[in-house]
Amino acid sequence: MNARLVLFVVVFLLNVIPAFAPPTWMVFSFLGFRLPSHIDWSFALVGAVAAAMGRLLLGKLSRQIVRNRWLSAAARENIDSLKLALAKRPNLTFGLFLFYAFTPLPSNYLFIAYGLTTLPFARLVAPFLIGRFVSYSFWTLTAAAVSRKLQLEDTDAMAYFSVYFVLTQLALLAVVYAFTRLDWKLLLQQRKWRWLPKSPPDVAPSA
Repeated sequence: MNARLVLFVVVFLLNVIPAFAPPTWMVFSFLGFRLPSHIDWSFALVGAVAAAMGRLLLGKLSRQIVRNRWLSAAARENIDSLKLALAKRPNLTFGLFLFYAFTPLPSNYLFIAYGLTTLPFARLVAPFLIGRFVSYSFWTLTAAAVSRKLQLEDTDAMAYFSVYFVLTQLALLAVVYAFTRLDWKLLLQQRKWRWLPKSPPDVAPSA
C-alpha cells in the first residue's frame, strides 16, 4: 500500500480520537528519524489534510454528542456568550487559531470546545490546515536532520516525547471541563471569573 495513503489513514484516525492518542507531530518526528532520506514536503501536506479532516469530524461529534445530549440548557447558553464574542472578531479568531496550529500543543480539546460553540468550522479548519502543514514539515525535517547527525535509535528518539504526551493529555480533561463550567458571559462583560452553578442536564419529555 502507498506510504502516503497509510500515513493519511493513521493521522486521520489519531485526530478523531478525543483524548490519549499520540500527538500527530510525534508521528512525523518518528518518520524523520526512521526514514530521513525518503521524507519530503508531500508527507507533511498529506498529514495536514488528514489531521484537518479528522479534527473536523471530532468537532462535529463534539457538537452532536456533547452539546446536544450532555450539556444542560444553562451550559449551552453560557457557551453561546463566547460564540457571540468570537463571531464579532473573525480576523482575530483566524489569527489566534493559526498561531496555535504552528505549535506542538494538542488540538483535540480545541476542536471539542469549538464544536460546542456551533460556529462555522471553516474558521478553525483553514488556519489549522496551514499551521499543521508548516509544523509537520518542521518536525519531519528537523528529526531527519538530527537522525543523520546523531544516528539515534527509534526507541531512544521517541522516549523523549513520553513526558510531554502524558502531561498534556492529563491537562486536556481539566481544560475541557473548565471550558464548559466557566461563566463566559460574566467574564466577557465584567472581566470577572466565576464557575457556573451545577444544574442537571435537560431531560427529553416522555411521549
